Amino acid sequence: MSEKRLPRIALIGRPNVGKSTLFNRMARKKLAIVNDTPGVTRDWREADANLMGHDVMIIDTAGLEEAFDDSIQGRMRRQTEQAIDNCDVAVFMMDGRAGVTPIDQHFAQFVRKRDIPVLLTINKCEGKAGMDSMGEAYSLGLGEPMPISAEHNEGISVLYDAILNAVKDHFINLNEEEEKNDDHDREATVEEGDENFELTDIDDVEKPIKVAIVGRPNAGKSTLVNTLVGSDRVMTGPEAGITRDAIAIDWEYNDRAFTLVDTAGLRKKNRVTHDIETASNEDAYRAIRLAQIVVLVLDGTLSLDKQDLLIASHVIEEGRALVIAINKWDIQDKKDEILQTFRDRIERSLGQLPDVPVVTLSALKGKKIDRLMEWMMTAHTNWNKRVTTGQLNRWIEAIESRHPAPLTQNRPNRLRFIAQIKTRPPTFALWVSKPQDIPGSYKRYIIKNLREDFGLGHVPIRLMLRTSKNPYADKKKLN
Repeated sequence: MSEKRLPRIALIGRPNVGKSTLFNRMARKKLAIVNDTPGVTRDWREADANLMGHDVMIIDTAGLEEAFDDSIQGRMRRQTEQAIDNCDVAVFMMDGRAGVTPIDQHFAQFVRKRDIPVLLTINKCEGKAGMDSMGEAYSLGLGEPMPISAEHNEGISVLYDAILNAVKDHFINLNEEEEKNDDHDREATVEEGDENFELTDIDDVEKPIKVAIVGRPNAGKSTLVNTLVGSDRVMTGPEAGITRDAIAIDWEYNDRAFTLVDTAGLRKKNRVTHDIETASNEDAYRAIRLAQIVVLVLDGTLSLDKQDLLIASHVIEEGRALVIAINKWDIQDKKDEILQTFRDRIERSLGQLPDVPVVTLSALKGKKIDRLMEWMMTAHTNWNKRVTTGQLNRWIEAIESRHPAPLTQNRPNRLRFIAQIKTRPPTFALWVSKPQDIPGSYKRYIIKNLREDFGLGHVPIRLMLRTSKNPYADKKKLN
């Protein structure tokens, strides 16, 4: 085991025994989609957890079924086997209300052959429910069963003790609090005329770059993720809507750490009718909100849909760096003509972000992946870019002399001071005499010149208009 590797705890069992509920309980967050429908979880997903002061990695898995073919159930089984092979201890869960089923027996036989510790839990034992299953649970040959209720938090402390005891030989206590994700939402405080102001936050190269892979169903998002990480980490197939949870995967490219998040396909809201799909959509939009870079995957064999443009607009509104990947390009005819059609529609519809990076690729065959990574790194660099206050104010003087703001009540509307108050995305505050009288066209003119003159292409830019404080306002009130 690597010196810094956390102990890995896999939650396993047949479908609908409460694995995702326990996963959320241990993570102390609603990360996995929970529903009474069996088979909601399809890929295995990881999360950090702190059990009684000790840091571990927990893994939620798909329900293991007796399927060995290329059906969805068969692919789910292979995903679960992969998770078991990557864990240090397995928590085997059964449903206390249903008792021991043939699938439980089949699964128990399967895990007994693995060289890992297995902890047997009987879930849904709130109150005295499910206690009748205690005796027959011994027949699984997995040791003494522990009655718990993941939903009602009963018996959980006993389970945590058993887990920590099982991994004590591997355990590494990092003794650090879990870091918060939204470190890029900090805004600096600047006053007008503070010429010495400079941003002090820096892009931490030790932290992974968070990348969300989004798009409509069956565009090839999961295939792209598997190609990037070099393994069948998430389920793929011809069926639309295979991915349900947003699956985060740690990965390295050219010695730089990334966290890739594979998301469910985003359909139009009026076509989302099932609560599972609603939860999947919410998970995908949450992934966009927490990402730094968003790769929008389009199906190159289909025309650009309004839904694709709505997703792109949402990414821009969230202030994330956007890269568009047109997939399945290897099977496309008339490439130049079709690409120009894509570019024209994107340019017309996404005027708030000109020159959006567009990459044609084949996720299945791994073509143009390096080109995609180049654009992702370029966008990330620009997303983190800073411009000094001195540079900005010399620049704004030139802008005003070349093209002053429109008059307000026949008087000049002076551009007094500008500073960059935030990165990720680049955000600027401009002090003017009367911000309410600055038309949208002039604001777009300033943003356009910021983008061109300071190399801020391909990323959203935010410009906030502020007014100077009137030092005589308080005196007038007193009089």
